[in-house]
Amino acid sequence: MERIIEEIREDLSRRLAAAADRLTDRMLAEDPACAAPSGRAELREHVHRHLRQAVDGLVRASRGLPVELADSRAAGALRAERGLPLAPLLRAYRRGGRALWLALTEAVAAHDRAALPRLLPGAAALWDVLDQMTDAVAESYRLVETARGAHDRERRTALLDALLDGAAGAAGPLAAEAAARFGLPERGRFAVVAVAAGGPDAAAGGARPGAPLPEGLGGPDAPRVWWRVRADGESGLVELGHHPLDCVRDLLAPLGVRAGVSPVVEAPAELARAHRLALLALRTAPRSGGPGTAVLDERLPAALVAAEDELAGRLRQVVLGPVLALPAEDRRVLLETLGTWLACRGSTTHAAQRLYCHRNTVSNRLRRLEQLTGRVLTDPRHVVELALAHAAVLQRDAGPRADHRAGDRAGPVPAARSPREPHGPRGAP
Repeated sequence: MERIIEEIREDLSRRLAAAADRLTDRMLAEDPACAAPSGRAELREHVHRHLRQAVDGLVRASRGLPVELADSRAAGALRAERGLPLAPLLRAYRRGGRALWLALTEAVAAHDRAALPRLLPGAAALWDVLDQMTDAVAESYRLVETARGAHDRERRTALLDALLDGAAGAAGPLAAEAAARFGLPERGRFAVVAVAAGGPDAAAGGARPGAPLPEGLGGPDAPRVWWRVRADGESGLVELGHHPLDCVRDLLAPLGVRAGVSPVVEAPAELARAHRLALLALRTAPRSGGPGTAVLDERLPAALVAAEDELAGRLRQVVLGPVLALPAEDRRVLLETLGTWLACRGSTTHAAQRLYCHRNTVSNRLRRLEQLTGRVLTDPRHVVELALAHAAVLQRDAGPRADHRAGDRAGPVPAARSPREPHGPRGAP
């Protein structure tokens, strides 16, 4: 093969130059972006050089030497850096291979038609050289594309962190960059979702523990969501558009996760505050009875308790201290009865139905609760205190170290006040 190429080198060089012109024109017609930013002349020079390198590869292969692939790798890397697709470049290489074989056969035929059979063994070698060149292009392209993708993801993560955590500049340049990156309007309707870390009670409905939640929740007409995965859970930036806030609950319901949802904010610069409120809402989300979504504005009393751990501890102790000091089973029964009665809007009858006991049993338990706490269930102020204290107990018991938190039970327990109305709660059916 080397000998044949030496015999036709001058004619082959002219034919390759003409082939480079044709290939360049076809590439530009199909993919004009491939000429940017250097223009047609430089593109044509690249095509011509790769054709010559394929010929040199044939010669080197016939000598048992490796094919030079540096320029092919550079071409793939450049293509990826410019953000252009790989397929047109690989197609150009295949066309270049056919053009090179045609130039070889025409040059040999012009030199000595009888020598054409000597060229045939070189066909397999030529396609092997072209395979090596295209493999080098594709490998280099994918390496650069992977690196660019990782950089883009890191930058996107940094922008989300800046918006959700309120980093310096989040209200200025970073907010503008984030708006451009995510396509967020300067003024709109946004919310933040805080999702509990993966676990049996957090991902029971199909969101795998540790797996990021899908961004295309609800289909193409649903609000757009961008997720930030962290060790302690996930945070989602939601662009609501014209959708109501309650649609977030509908989007999360099939995933079976525990989540908190912030109120609506109107600008990216307000997302850090929304994130803090979403985390607060998450602390009020129920841990029993399956996954659930807590919208902050629907759980403001519980959020007030969750926002102040120290005051929540005092509230538990001052209001429900005597109940918390009871043996475990007595404590459980009274707290469960109180919670059920509150959930039933003060209806003793409905509470009895839920607790599977007689109405008088509920009344007796509530009367004992009044005697222990000194609160009267017919006094709205006392009911508010009991409801908040009960929420504080639930939040404490749902915490990761509930069984070891003895601080709420330590110290003197306030003496119970005598109920103002000794006959139990009134105004309930």
